[in-house]
Amino acid sequence: MKLIRILPALLALLLLPSLVIGEALSMEEMLGAQEAIMTDLLPQEWTKTDARGDFIDRIIATAKSLYDEADGRARRAQYSGDIYVCKNFTVHLFRENCSAFRIAEYPDVPLVIPNNQKKADCAPYVYGVEWQDVSAAEGNPFYAAATFRYNNDLSKAENRQLAREFLMQVQRGDYFQMAANYYYGVGAHSMMFIADYDPETDTVRWADSNMKGKSINGERYAYVQYDAVKEIDWFIDAFCRSKYGATIYRLREDIIYAPGEEP
Repeated sequence: MKLIRILPALLALLLLPSLVIGEALSMEEMLGAQEAIMTDLLPQEWTKTDARGDFIDRIIATAKSLYDEADGRARRAQYSGDIYVCKNFTVHLFRENCSAFRIAEYPDVPLVIPNNQKKADCAPYVYGVEWQDVSAAEGNPFYAAATFRYNNDLSKAENRQLAREFLMQVQRGDYFQMAANYYYGVGAHSMMFIADYDPETDTVRWADSNMKGKSINGERYAYVQYDAVKEIDWFIDAFCRSKYGATIYRLREDIIYAPGEEP
């Protein structure tokens, strides 16, 4: 923290030669100089890497590609190997892109994405509120950035306010796991947010599969969604119920490229 306190003085000293010889720096130039100093001097773990953003971009691009490929047609989501089952879809997006990335703290460990928590281990809540607890040392690059569990000791209005505050934390690239009773179905659902929560419209945007679907010859078929948008009250109505809840999973900040994968 001492470095943070001396940065303004250090910046002034580094810019002094320009001031002495009469060169006027624009605000943009000064901010650029400050950013360069910060990048060079701050510990590496304090700075964000481009790798994390690239990872998110690739996952979202894969979702868009599958949405375009489906072209409005329903895809089979009946069997455990079908990638259009909701959790399978988000897992597929991750696995298609994860080999190029690592966690800086564990650079030799390939990345993995956890399965949903077992029903018994979700108790007293219903299945679907969370993932299994897999450590970063085992390759899990996600952490639970925010959670909501309905609290029967609070009023419905109080629970809804907590659910609202929970969803207002959504960021682009977040994975979302909920147990809900929503317009299209009841149970666990997985999806990925493709934009930050928008306070102006009170909405979130996401990509997923199998939120909407239909039966064809006795088999489940799913629709892929991309850039779907709803006001957050729609989600609150779905998971803000006794024994229900949701979790926002976020990629760690220390995502790096795997060896040989740097662009």
